[in-house]
Order: sequence, then C-alpha cells, then structure tokens
Amino acid sequence: MSKIPLSKCFVNAEVEEAALRAIRSGQYILGKESAAFEAELAAHTGTAQCVLGSSWTMITYLLHQLQGIGPGDEIIAPSHTAFPTMEPLVHLGARPVFADIDDTFGMDLHHVESLITPRTVGIIGVHLYGHPLDNDRLLAIAQQHKLWVIEDCAQAQGAKYKGRTVGSMGDFGAFSFFPSKNLTVLGDGGCITTHKTDYADRLRMLRNHGRQGKYDHEFTGYNVRFNEINAAIGRVMLKHLDAFNANRRTIAARYTKRLAGIVQTPIVRDWATPVYHMYVIRAERRDDLQKFLKEKHIETGVHYPKPNHQQPAVVGLFPYIPKLPHTEQAVKEILSLPIHGEMTLDAADRVADAIAEFYGKK
Repeated sequence: MSKIPLSKCFVNAEVEEAALRAIRSGQYILGKESAAFEAELAAHTGTAQCVLGSSWTMITYLLHQLQGIGPGDEIIAPSHTAFPTMEPLVHLGARPVFADIDDTFGMDLHHVESLITPRTVGIIGVHLYGHPLDNDRLLAIAQQHKLWVIEDCAQAQGAKYKGRTVGSMGDFGAFSFFPSKNLTVLGDGGCITTHKTDYADRLRMLRNHGRQGKYDHEFTGYNVRFNEINAAIGRVMLKHLDAFNANRRTIAARYTKRLAGIVQTPIVRDWATPVYHMYVIRAERRDDLQKFLKEKHIETGVHYPKPNHQQPAVVGLFPYIPKLPHTEQAVKEILSLPIHGEMTLDAADRVADAIAEFYGKK
C-alpha cells in the first residue's frame, strides 16, 4: 500500500528549468530573479513592497531591529504557533506575552485585549494553519492602543480575509517559504510585505551588510540575503499557488463532509477564505489514532505538541508560567491530516475511511 504523505512539494519540468536558468545566469544572490520575485509577491499580496530574506526568522529579526524593539518591550503573540514566531523577540531582549486561542486555533482577541499594558508595543497576529484572524478587530485593537501589527502569514500564503489577502492589512506581513509551506522555494527563505517604503528600503540594506552600493556601508548590517535559484523556483511556484490552494480547499471540504460526527473538524469563519496549510482535527484518543493511521501508511503530525509558554527556552523569561486553558487542552487533541496542492480526493477518502474504521464508524 502506498504511503500518503502529510505534505508534498510540487516539482515539474518548469520548476527544474527555472533552477537551471538561475544556475546558467552566473548571478546567484539578489539578482534579477530575486527582484522579479519580490515584485510578483508584492502584487499577489496587494502590498507596495516585498523584501526577501534567508528565512522567516531572520528577515523578521531584522524587521524587529528596525522597529527598535528591545528590553522592556512586550509583544503579544499566541502560544499555539511555531516557535520562531517569538524567537526574534527573545534575541532582542523583548518579552513575548502569550495569548490563548479560540475555536479556530487562532488568537482569542478578547484575551489579547486583556493582556495590553503600558509596556505593550505590538501584536503578532498568526494566521495559523492557513485560517485568517479577524483582522478588522485585530487592527481596531491595535489602533486604539497605538500598537503595530505584524501578520504572521507563514502558514497562510494566499488566504483572504473579507476578500483581502493576508499580509496586506497590518503594518507588515511575514511569510515563510520552507518546503512544507503552501508556497515554497524548495529551501529556506522568507519575506516581509508592507506598504511602508521607508522600512522596505532600510530592510533591503540591513539584509545586505547595511550597504547601498557595493562598497558603501551606511550602517552595520547582516548577511540575510536571498539566492537566485530559490527565487527562480519561487516564481514558478507562485504561478500555481492559487490553484493549489483551491485544491486544498476541495480536499478540506471532502474531509469535513466525510468526518462529520466522527471527529471535530476545523471551524471556518464566514469572512475567511482559508488555504489549509494544515487540516487539523480534534480527536479523542489522538495518539492511538495517529499510531493506527501510521500502520495504514498514512502520515500525520501534531502542530504543535508543546505550547510555547511551556517551552524550556522561554519559561525562564517569566516570573510565572501563564495558564492558557484552551491552548493546553487543544494540544492534547489536535492531529494534522495529509493535505497538499496535488492531493487527490481518492487519497482523502482513504484517510477518512481509516479514521472511520478506527472509531468503528461507517
């Protein structure tokens, strides 16, 4: 029986030719492919600017540095997210303040409001699993308290909130191109989107040793540059993104129909057009179910088994460990099912059949 993978990278002759085109060009870092990819990403997202970097973590770190984030600053973020969301904050000496989740697995914005103090400078709103947050409410909270907003779109490339693409509504959007993402460059990489041209200009310099010309270093920067091979591949992937996201929604709809009454399927708000980076169920006897599916050659995942407010790397930063009951309960039940842009309905049915079999349901 063939294995059903949790995720899968798209590779075809066009992708391979794009990589060869970049190899043959003789320019391998921040060249024409990177410039074109930035322009195409900005257009797809609906922003004035896009700045590529070597990873989500590093380009966001540079952004935080430009924002002047440092010791004494508090930034609200969900605990239930990938660890890199708060990693750059910790490196700069700032303090992540963790919010609980709602029934979509996104931040509970009511809880976010209760966490704001005079030390709060911003909010990182994570569109987790590809389902957008309520951006209108998030931005209203930020405006009321004079806070900046970064939309963490690492799992939500192409998702829409009331018809607008995520990453275009906050002060900044932050994206990842890691191989499992909806839009990948078959390697590491990330970008920042924004309407703030001044920040974009400084960010481009900061990622490239603080320089404008080859030997004109206006300030001390870093090497967080993007390479041409990944950019060329990313440009091809971007052409297919909307179609692959549409297929993810088709697979998700099949799962939701087939699994109704068996497990708790993802909740989708009326204003959301999700892209299902992950299709995450809540299941009784989750670990036993995962083992059963593995025996059926079906790969699954748990994203994420330990909340960030309980991670050893950050526990020592707080005088106490916060209680986040919805997050702490969810991580005991969540299971990510296989989904990707090329997945077939037959594969989704095989997954659903196996889950039904485990629970003794037809």
